[in-house]
Amino acid sequence: MKKILSLLSLCFLFGCSTSNKIAALKPMPSENVPMVYKTTTSFVDMPMEITLKEIENQLNKSLSGLIYEDNNLEDDKSEMKIWKTGTIKLIEKDGKIQSILPLKIWSRFKYGTDFMGLNDTREIDLNGTITLISDAKLSNWKMNTTSKIEDFEWSESPTILVAGKKVPITYIINPTLSIFKSKVAKKIDDAIEKSSDFKPYVLDVLEKMSTPFVTSEQYETWFKLNPIEVYVTDAVLKKSKIEMELGLKCSMQTMVGQQPKNSFNRETVTFKSVTKMPNKTTASIAAISTYESASRIITKNFQGKEFGSGSRKIVVQKVDLWSKDGKMIIALDMTGSINGTIYLSGIPNYNSVTKEIYFDQMDYVLNTKGILTKTANWLLQGTILKKIQENCRYSIKDNLAEGKKNMLPYLSNYSPMKGVFVNGTMDDFEFEKVELTNNAIIAFITATGKMNVKIDGME
Repeated sequence: MKKILSLLSLCFLFGCSTSNKIAALKPMPSENVPMVYKTTTSFVDMPMEITLKEIENQLNKSLSGLIYEDNNLEDDKSEMKIWKTGTIKLIEKDGKIQSILPLKIWSRFKYGTDFMGLNDTREIDLNGTITLISDAKLSNWKMNTTSKIEDFEWSESPTILVAGKKVPITYIINPTLSIFKSKVAKKIDDAIEKSSDFKPYVLDVLEKMSTPFVTSEQYETWFKLNPIEVYVTDAVLKKSKIEMELGLKCSMQTMVGQQPKNSFNRETVTFKSVTKMPNKTTASIAAISTYESASRIITKNFQGKEFGSGSRKIVVQKVDLWSKDGKMIIALDMTGSINGTIYLSGIPNYNSVTKEIYFDQMDYVLNTKGILTKTANWLLQGTILKKIQENCRYSIKDNLAEGKKNMLPYLSNYSPMKGVFVNGTMDDFEFEKVELTNNAIIAFITATGKMNVKIDGME
């Protein structure tokens, strides 16, 4: 009876067939809260230039039709309306902006004396061109100007018809213009500030750049950028361009598997003014490989390979990975001389020469090792474990090269939106470290390079 019970026990543990059946206890994943990994923030230096022509285009879109209106006759004895009649032209002149504005002016004015009601009002229509000169600077992401009227040129001499005769009214118009000059200059300054608010454009560009995009179809990798803070230096006008240094503090991730969500939030991006900016881009990228995707890649390494000695051989059909107590568990489903699943543990590491993620200090899990001692000592041989270990790795060399290759188009006249162009260079990636979470292996990589942004031709 005892012999029968022992036989039943062996059959239960190992299976009664020509091939031994392993029934090892599965090491369960860690149950602690998933680790929130910290990645070094990246800094992207993006010198930005905006052509004066672009400011001119935005200004003409902002100013159209009636641009000034004063309906109070009593304060300065004049009413006035001003229309823009043609295209405003902007020209650089000695580091300042010269604006030429074609205008039509209607005015009603009171003249004479209030003594015994001896006064009258007249209306005049004037057509001419105003020339302004402006100091320009960028403040709070808006182009601010302080303008003064340089010149008035009328299409025809200002006159008024009185008793059938054309009477010159320069003596009346000039005092009105002296009051009117500051009002028009202020109106132009307000229009320039309104049409040259670049913060919405910068946010639009960042939102486009934050949209995850595929860097490798083969490795199912996605690149994701998360803006944190944006810096800008004072603007400088030279060679008909407004130049400034734009800096972006952000985190970067390369994720493996399904497309990640775009978590960009316009409200949380902080804008700051600075006096200087580093002229180098330093990117720290978290390359995230989910255990599911890493398992799939390693499984491919075992396809068509046998492991064993003599007539005893096994074939690995599938590999599964998960973490437990800071180590990686590698589950190998096998067929052949032994059927079932064995469990290995190891510590993920990186080979900077071959650019591979591998598992160091690999050994059989204690429970698995005890069962193998009874069933297949040959599988415990160091040579077999070493051969298995050699296949429990996956290269990120092609991944990095493919990622760099796929990112280059985003640094070669890339236009995330109409009128915005991004150019730059990128150096080789350098590996930093590997970290484990409860659901992914994270490889931290750094890269350096340069970028610049040009705004010209926005809608």
